[in-house]
Amino acid sequence: MAAARGLGRGLAALLPPDALDAGPGASPADVLQRLPLQRVRPNPNQPRRRFDEEKINELAASIREHGVVSPIVVRRDADGFVLVAGERRLRAAKIAGLSEIPAVVRGADLDADAQLVLALLENLQRADLDAIEAAEGYQRLIQEFGLRQEDVAKKVGKDRATVANALRLLRLPPAGRDAVVEGRLSAGHARALLPLTERPDRFDAALKLVIDQGLNVRATESLVRRLLAPPAPRPAPDRAMERVARELTRSVGARVRVIARRDGGGRVVLDYGSSAELDRIIDRLRAE
Repeated sequence: MAAARGLGRGLAALLPPDALDAGPGASPADVLQRLPLQRVRPNPNQPRRRFDEEKINELAASIREHGVVSPIVVRRDADGFVLVAGERRLRAAKIAGLSEIPAVVRGADLDADAQLVLALLENLQRADLDAIEAAEGYQRLIQEFGLRQEDVAKKVGKDRATVANALRLLRLPPAGRDAVVEGRLSAGHARALLPLTERPDRFDAALKLVIDQGLNVRATESLVRRLLAPPAPRPAPDRAMERVARELTRSVGARVRVIARRDGGGRVVLDYGSSAELDRIIDRLRAE
């Protein structure tokens, strides 16, 4: 049960060394226990808020056939045991009809931030957390336990930039968060859309366009730049052409617009509201 690469000391920093290598030669009394399921309470520091019921049912089917291969981790307290890591296995074991589950039992000295870090690590190692859940977990470590981003990065074995980029996703409006959680938008796309969060109408339009057209991250960044670009300045009015248009309007008795081109040419546009008005204008032009 070696810690996955990229997670620093990972689980080894939180579990006793012999628990990591628990196997046929380990002492069950010292390392592993089989606990009644009803004595294990859910983890209050579980960073994962959304569980795929279909996958849990698949895990339950596997447990019925093979049993629980990897033990859960619990903390002992006055009322029994509190789950620290392994909620999917715990849920699946209940669905599978088990009465007991193998567990690594930790003492009551496992503090709240260690519980949260361990739950984060377990989910990150299994790629179970979506980007929003991971960001929410990092934010909890910062807000509830007074950690800095550097401290969080060290605890979860990430670099500070990775943690900072994850936390930026919490600035997304609900529609953006939902798209990330549902897998319709990647974390990279979401970060590219962040500059639009101050313009909800533009954010929603860009989000829909990115998803519907399957834009890549580079194209999404270009789209955001275009949406944030200042509008092109309107050309200065041509006073001479405005005067000509007014004179023609008075002469014809209908609105006339003069549209000049840079090459010296242009168009004269005469507006009328009905066929009768057009006939009147034609008669007036003929008379003149």
